[in-house]
Amino acid sequence: MSNFAAWFAKKSPEEQEHLLREIPRLFLESGEVNKLFKLLADFYFIEVKLNHPQFGLNSLLEDYDLLDQPEVCSDSNYAETVKSLKLIPGALLRSGHIIYPDPKQLNGQLSARLAYFDAPEIKQLIEQISADEKTNLYSLIGSLTPPGAGGLIRTLTGHSSSVRAVAITPDSKTVIAGSDDKTIKIWDLATGSEKFTLTGHSYWVRAVAITPDGKTVISGSWDNTIKIWDVATKSEKFTLTGHNNSVRAVAITSDGKTVISGSGDNTIKIWDLATGKQKFTLISHSYPVSAVAITPDGKMVISGSWDNTIKIWDLATGKQKFTLTGHSNSVNALGITPDSKTVISGSWDKTIKIWDLVTGRQKFTLTGHSYWVSAVAITPDGKTLISGSDDKTIKIWDLTTGKQQFTLTSHSNSVSAVAVTSDGKTLISGSWDNTIKIWDLATGKQKFTLTGHSGSVSAVAITPDGKTVISGSEDNTIKIWNLATARQQFTLTGHSNSVNALGITPDGKTVISGSGDNTIKIWNLATGSEKFTLIGHSYPVSALAITPDGRTLISAFEDNTIKIWDLATGSEKFTLTGHSSSVNAVAITPDGKTVISGSGDNTIKIWDVATGAAIAAFTGESPITCCTVAADGVTIVAGELSGRLHFLRLQGR
Repeated sequence: MSNFAAWFAKKSPEEQEHLLREIPRLFLESGEVNKLFKLLADFYFIEVKLNHPQFGLNSLLEDYDLLDQPEVCSDSNYAETVKSLKLIPGALLRSGHIIYPDPKQLNGQLSARLAYFDAPEIKQLIEQISADEKTNLYSLIGSLTPPGAGGLIRTLTGHSSSVRAVAITPDSKTVIAGSDDKTIKIWDLATGSEKFTLTGHSYWVRAVAITPDGKTVISGSWDNTIKIWDVATKSEKFTLTGHNNSVRAVAITSDGKTVISGSGDNTIKIWDLATGKQKFTLISHSYPVSAVAITPDGKMVISGSWDNTIKIWDLATGKQKFTLTGHSNSVNALGITPDSKTVISGSWDKTIKIWDLVTGRQKFTLTGHSYWVSAVAITPDGKTLISGSDDKTIKIWDLTTGKQQFTLTSHSNSVSAVAVTSDGKTLISGSWDNTIKIWDLATGKQKFTLTGHSGSVSAVAITPDGKTVISGSEDNTIKIWNLATARQQFTLTGHSNSVNALGITPDGKTVISGSGDNTIKIWNLATGSEKFTLIGHSYPVSALAITPDGRTLISAFEDNTIKIWDLATGSEKFTLTGHSSSVNAVAITPDGKTVISGSGDNTIKIWDVATGAAIAAFTGESPITCCTVAADGVTIVAGELSGRLHFLRLQGR
């Protein structure tokens, strides 16, 4: 499609607009369905459209809606192709909040979500992504949530306090959110962009609902009121008053005529939405009502309370039918099956209970849990990856295939650091259990354990000759160990807070330590004496890396910045800014020209060391806790707080 791109670029903006609107539909209407498939599957067309100033994600997704046309979806000859192509808009939808503001991440997002699939159309797309010569990141394996797999699709940001309630319009295109910042925000679900904000409540908004026609929003607040909002005009219509405590839950009947509200005054009120008048009040709970729901047939109201019970009410008469008991803590969430026969309740007792609404009997209870990746390292041959996790284990992975080889277990707390000797045979791990463990990487067997720190071990490093281990701890010290004998040689003291990061110069003569006391110290490894201290920050040092020539130090801080230092003079060269949260990890390519950083803002950024410019980025699904780069200088592995590992390739370098 490079010819198409060149041809397209020569058109006027008006012609481009017309073509982008009409080409897909013209193929379908002319009966040339195969050409439509080729067009929709072509990566470059997607990229052109996403970068076009007048078009975005919504118009692209509308093109993929053509796959639902009867002449396409009802033809068995196209069934598998349609199934494959629908994965693309599914992936785009999941990554829309990232691609919309930053189209350059298209390569990385699509490849990380689609590499799981073997369909020819998807393979073609991945091949085109890998052939792109522009500076960018793409994923070697599927590492983000794939389309159709459930899980996180989008993150919306903008509220300045906790979001306590959400609702979705009937057309599934708009999200309404209520927050402790006293506002209700309206969001475009496809792009993740905020449409507008409704203000007027004087306290936390804890409940929202929308009428079946999508035109009216109802909000409940701790200011004791319920407000009715017109979506079209973005204005308040009127306010319902009558509760003498916070409104914690609201619901609307399927005909859009009646509002039900649950309150901290222990009551449920029934309101006429057209007139704003109160019909009647339901009284029986002995503690605040935290959840309300209405059966789809509109006949019954279900309420959940801090009194640990669920009550069933007749909506026509306002009379209580019966009470469901069984939870050992407050009931905070309710759901009802479409047939109005089953109620699902969620409670602070950590369980979900399933109830028969006809008999009032409990059917069964559901329970469950999970942990994250906190450290990674790669063997010198670039073939094996080691990851340490808060699940107390270390996992060994084949870097070529991304498959797990085996798991090392022995630590009694989170594994916070890992490193590999230069011969690739020995692994060292540091843990919150205050120990450093030495492992035979070939067999996975533990050799021995080094003990001596009085606090958690937060960082480890190995000298280039593989003879000495350096460990940093929350006891504020750095210890030097003989790897052959497992004996401690000496201890470096001087930091006034935990040692969070360590580095060793390529000549093995100098140790660099970063601390929670906001300083970086430079040590002579032979004598154990401090050379000098680097200062300039009011936040803890979170990560360190040294260029292969030993001349430049890169340090990451919890103030969201990365600093570049001249290691000979101790002077700061410049500061890299762009992350919106703490930088948790940094790595340097073997040629010393490129820095990789991982942050709590879920992103991995690639920086040019010479200019300090950010040249590429990749956004994950949770904070990035660690990163490393292989010997080829373009393969990057990063670990997330969620436990995901990303295998990325840097293009155009």
